[in-house]
Amino acid sequence: MRLNKYISHNTRYSRREADKLIEEGEVTLDKKVLKDFAYEVKEDDKIYIKGKLLKKRQTGEVTMVVYNKPKGVLVTKRDDRGRTTIYHKLPGKYRHFIPVGRLDYASEGVLLLTDSPEVAQALMESPLDRTYNIKIDKPITEEMMQAMQEGLVLDDARAGAHEKSKITSMEFAPFAYYEIRTQGKNFTKLRVTIKEGKNRELRRFFGHFGATILDLKRVSYGGVDLNNLPENKTRYFSRKEYDDLHEFMKRKKKNAIIAEKNEQNTQKQGKKGKKERDASDSLSEFKKEVKEAFKRFK
Repeated sequence: MRLNKYISHNTRYSRREADKLIEEGEVTLDKKVLKDFAYEVKEDDKIYIKGKLLKKRQTGEVTMVVYNKPKGVLVTKRDDRGRTTIYHKLPGKYRHFIPVGRLDYASEGVLLLTDSPEVAQALMESPLDRTYNIKIDKPITEEMMQAMQEGLVLDDARAGAHEKSKITSMEFAPFAYYEIRTQGKNFTKLRVTIKEGKNRELRRFFGHFGATILDLKRVSYGGVDLNNLPENKTRYFSRKEYDDLHEFMKRKKKNAIIAEKNEQNTQKQGKKGKKERDASDSLSEFKKEVKEAFKRFK
């Protein structure tokens, strides 16, 4: 791994910050200053930053990659029509990585990739913020803004969908945030944040109002920002991003344990209640039988 990538992968420094550290002579291999940006770090190398040993991430930990997906590329392993996929564009070492959600063929921007199916699933199912810069072919309307604020339920959500999509209806939660950045006679540029990743969600939303999305670029996913990452390039998570991910997974597992215990308690209470109802019914039946027997005795 190149030196600047190695630093950003194992520390809180960005790759740009790592370059600056290298340039300023703050990075050493043992006691030798490293100023070669292209230096390939070896397995047994001991890299120091400002005199402090850089501790590598432990093996077995999840690896996360941020990819700036270009337009005209599919997020899939293979395409039966022979179109270009992200795996044609990505280095071979990422061939086994799993994309976190999707960006459609005409969309671009932040796409997270991981070697952990568990993490991929957790992130896809999460209500983490997804932020997009979009451009539509119409001025914004009061109806659009109201729907962004209050949400929308559509029995027919085919406008904006892929022609072969089997999803015909959709419910849209209120947007977490929206900002009108520029508005002209025949277009509007917005930044929007949503907490779901449904199939062509934004295209369907604005399609309902007769608007077509001309440009769609995801600039952030769960606090992981695109920043200045060039198109079709990748970077590893920074140490802070890894720390945030580990904290997120801990919370998710803790919540799952709590939910499981609550479900078990609910089932126990249900069984207990059933037993009590059965016992009560048996007692009532017994009293009724005694009463009938007493009448016959009289």
